[in-house]
Amino acid sequence: MRLVVIGVNHKTAPVALRERLALVGDDVNVALKQIEAFTDGSVIVSTCNRTEIYALVPQTSTSQHANDQLSDSQLPNLQDVKSAGQSSNNAFSSSMNISSAAISAHITKIKTWLADFKQLPLVDIDPYLYVHRDTHALTHWLRVAAGLDSMILGEPQILGQIKNSVHLAQDQKVLSNQLGWIIDQVFAAAKRVRNETQVGAQAVSLSFAAAKLVTQIFDDLPSRTLLVVAAGEMNRLVATHIAGLGVGRVIICNRNPERAEALAAELRGANRRVDVRPLQELPQVLAEADIVSSCSGSMDLLIDKTMTIQALKRRRYQPMLMIDLAVPRDIDSTISRIDDVYLYSVDDLQHVIAGNIEQRRQAAVDAELLVSQLVVEIDRRFQVRQVGKDIQQYRACTQGQVDKLLHESIAKLQQDDVSPEDIITELSRRLTQTLTHAPSKLMRKAAREGDSELLDFVVSGLQDAHRGH
Repeated sequence: MRLVVIGVNHKTAPVALRERLALVGDDVNVALKQIEAFTDGSVIVSTCNRTEIYALVPQTSTSQHANDQLSDSQLPNLQDVKSAGQSSNNAFSSSMNISSAAISAHITKIKTWLADFKQLPLVDIDPYLYVHRDTHALTHWLRVAAGLDSMILGEPQILGQIKNSVHLAQDQKVLSNQLGWIIDQVFAAAKRVRNETQVGAQAVSLSFAAAKLVTQIFDDLPSRTLLVVAAGEMNRLVATHIAGLGVGRVIICNRNPERAEALAAELRGANRRVDVRPLQELPQVLAEADIVSSCSGSMDLLIDKTMTIQALKRRRYQPMLMIDLAVPRDIDSTISRIDDVYLYSVDDLQHVIAGNIEQRRQAAVDAELLVSQLVVEIDRRFQVRQVGKDIQQYRACTQGQVDKLLHESIAKLQQDDVSPEDIITELSRRLTQTLTHAPSKLMRKAAREGDSELLDFVVSGLQDAHRGH
């Protein structure tokens, strides 16, 4: 398949180098166009944790190698023929299509291009670059897409980031049909990994864990109200995830009105009302909230027991979920003893996350096994796809030889004093030699090398073919 991947990630390179190798914005479009000159298509995935180039080595780079393989009456390589009769573990590196040396040369070319493009010495970045080829590259791509290679195991964002990278490549028209086929297989396989294993089922960040709690306690989210106390970064993440569940109203209480309005602009939607209130109105608006998320950084409690009891009375004791992410705490811990209030501190969520991470690690074992199985399936589908092209090419070459012999025979028939019977007999003999030369030579070579398995395969295959006729 000629697939290679060259890149760095959070496990192989420090953040300072990852920043220098990042390809973002217009750089990606320029890079894709430049790489197109020496690949058969490419996709660049660049995030805060990785920069990777997925590319196909061009077929033309090994056309002479392919011609050498086919020049002797299109004689196939022994290993290729053996693989055609078995479930090959690596059809991607079939020597009829590409040579290992050609792949290595193009890997070096891509590395050199990356160093030049980022204006860095290759010797400085090469120790941090990893390289995968053929089915190893496919396995890596699938692991990345499924979240198995992420800093946070099983996180789903990377699949969306890869899809965005593919869209950029499509916009630049640098995706070949074959690379597009590979991408379709990767996306379908990654979806199966996430659907058929639990690797992404449990929340492993504070914001995801908070959102998970909301879904466990409340139904009918469009009728629920979220109160966001303080508009810092952590609460922004929590509010974004909870609002994304479909809550119908959000109230933001913050000391700084500008920051509150900025968060409100992010959260407003067609079916969501967002109000900004000053922090001093917190006792009044608390009764309106079904869900409270607080993370202020204040040294004093913002929500005490008395305030909560008064809010519950006004709410007619409808349940409330309170999430206190602040250290020191914003919400009085004794509130947890009040009926109809579910209070979770940052420590409570961390305990939940720790258990979820362990569950993800256990699920990752199943996910890795499934990835291996899916790679084999994709490899086999590629063999079926590729063998059709190989057969078509072989038949075209054979037809060319037959046409040449037929043209010569027709020319002889137009001469005077020739015997049509002799010419037809000679044509038949030469056609027989042409069509049987490659398998005959292959059988002799297998016998010389003591490859009885291949010899039996070829002989039985030819016999079955003749019996079929």
